[in-house]
Amino acid sequence: MDVEQREAKYGEKMIEIKVRFWTDQIAKDKGNIKPKHCWDAGVVRVKTNNVHDIKPKQPILFRSLMDIPRAIEDCLIENGITAHTENCSSKYIYVDEL
Repeated sequence: MDVEQREAKYGEKMIEIKVRFWTDQIAKDKGNIKPKHCWDAGVVRVKTNNVHDIKPKQPILFRSLMDIPRAIEDCLIENGITAHTENCSSKYIYVDEL
């Protein structure tokens, strides 16, 4: 599949994923927080990027720290983003050229 190429300025080239952790109901008083405390659950979402034509879809929930990689993968797929493997990944990931 041949995909078009386009010019992008510095700061527009990267695709950003945002990980947000829930902080509610940790402090005893309603509406308060405990600084630097959060639950091990939250949402992952992709940030808007006009150069890449990315308009974020619904955030993806994660329920533990170990669930974040799955949520990132689901977020990339949901937003139509294709991840290419780096050299270090090719040590353990095989991509069959059909």
